[in-house]
Amino acid sequence: MVRIAGVDLPRGKRIVIALTYIYGIGLSTSQKILKDVDVSEDIRQEDLTPQQEDAIRAAVDKYKVEGDLRREVNLNIKRLQEIGSYRGLRHRFNLPVRGQNTKNNARTRKGKKVSIAGKKK
Repeated sequence: MVRIAGVDLPRGKRIVIALTYIYGIGLSTSQKILKDVDVSEDIRQEDLTPQQEDAIRAAVDKYKVEGDLRREVNLNIKRLQEIGSYRGLRHRFNLPVRGQNTKNNARTRKGKKVSIAGKKK
């Protein structure tokens, strides 16, 4: 099992898909990495040679992934909250940040519906 950036890549999957299991690497970035190191996208993870593994590891190390990326995103959100921006307030109150309506939807972000207890006719 290949371990890159602290993540065990799944066996039996094509390497282009297996790389997307790393936080911060999507399909297009995965394709770009494999093109840079001259590795076929169709090769399976367990069929990689040690030289190919090292080349992919070196290419992934150039990107900000996993813990570093998570830390940067959290610090950006914290900064928005500290300066009191509109986006920061929306993050603080667990509401949609990008302008979506909240009258009917946004249940995922707002959480489970809270009934008004004890309301009688």
